[in-house]
Amino acid sequence: MPSAPSSGRAAAARTLAVAMLLSALPFAGVPGLEAGHAAATEAPPARATTRPVQKPAPKPGNAPAQKPAQSKARAAAPVTVAADYPSRAEVQAFVRDMVDRHGFDEAALLATFGRTRTAETAVKLMQPAPPGFRRSWIAYRSRFVEPVRIREGLRFWASNADAVRRASQRFGVPEEILVSIIGVETIYGRNTGDFRVMDALTTLSFDYPRRAAYFREELEQYLLLAREAGFDPLDWRGSFAGAVGLPQFMPGSIRRHAVDFDGDGRIDLRGSATDAIGSVASFLANHGWQPGGPTHFAATVEDEIRARPAVDAGIPPRLVALELAEFGVTSPQEIPVGEKLSLIDLPNGDDTTHYVLGANNFWVVTRYNRSYFYAMAVIDLARALREGMPPAQARARD
Repeated sequence: MPSAPSSGRAAAARTLAVAMLLSALPFAGVPGLEAGHAAATEAPPARATTRPVQKPAPKPGNAPAQKPAQSKARAAAPVTVAADYPSRAEVQAFVRDMVDRHGFDEAALLATFGRTRTAETAVKLMQPAPPGFRRSWIAYRSRFVEPVRIREGLRFWASNADAVRRASQRFGVPEEILVSIIGVETIYGRNTGDFRVMDALTTLSFDYPRRAAYFREELEQYLLLAREAGFDPLDWRGSFAGAVGLPQFMPGSIRRHAVDFDGDGRIDLRGSATDAIGSVASFLANHGWQPGGPTHFAATVEDEIRARPAVDAGIPPRLVALELAEFGVTSPQEIPVGEKLSLIDLPNGDDTTHYVLGANNFWVVTRYNRSYFYAMAVIDLARALREGMPPAQARARD
């Protein structure tokens, strides 16, 4: 086969590098991407909310003593360049809209945009995987269900046992699920992101057309949050997509779902593990978590082609066992009559695809991050944490 021209090889190498970075990301930031990205935009009213006032100086929240190795994406420091956002017509229109609808001071907001820089790295990390890139559930799972997250998760759980227990009791979400999500997102606060949130959100709002509408909404939410909490929008740091704190909440999710769970009158997802734990539980409950309900069941697929319509039906659970059987899909487990399910495929590159039957609570986890891989990794890490809990801690939990 003839070799590609040097320029083509360079472009292909850059594309592959971006795909590798995306597949390695351990934290959440944007709904709809396939490799660990955060909270979905649809959001019913929060059950338990307080005015989101953040602590002025974040403290390390029960961080593990040993820092795990960073992914390739984290090792690449944010690259920003000077920008002149106030001179751009679309930014001026955005500012006028914020003035008209929310009463912002036009000159002050333009001055904030004048201090904002273009986060070039954010745009690169947002690029979709190249055509032909084959995902592997086994490889993805191995990055999250691994010794560091299990060890540090058990430590985090023990250090925050009261908060985890209270959150589980109040919102009905299992303790291990709460701990697992924070572990998958940021390794319990170790990797919360180095991008200025204002830079990331502004760049993706005005220099990334593919998701501009979504990020402009989050930029609006962030500016409202900054005004409510009284901090400079240029002060906060987060993921390349603008997600913040131990649980990597997007600004809209902070305003809708975050709670003051430590009772100090302020919501602090960056420095308070207790607030982070309660807020994750609040998010899942607000999206319909069913206390005591299953996340999934094992699936047996007789023929992948025959089962394809069940996969294509999507992730919201709509099919009961009898309907799934029409597609040659069964389960070795007993499924309650009337339980609505979805057929979830977890590809393994050239190897056999793994399937599970997702129940309502699986669907709820995908509201935190729409990736099937993410949801299953959270569930599997939660199981590993539960099984690895020392007997004394388990007795205290019971």
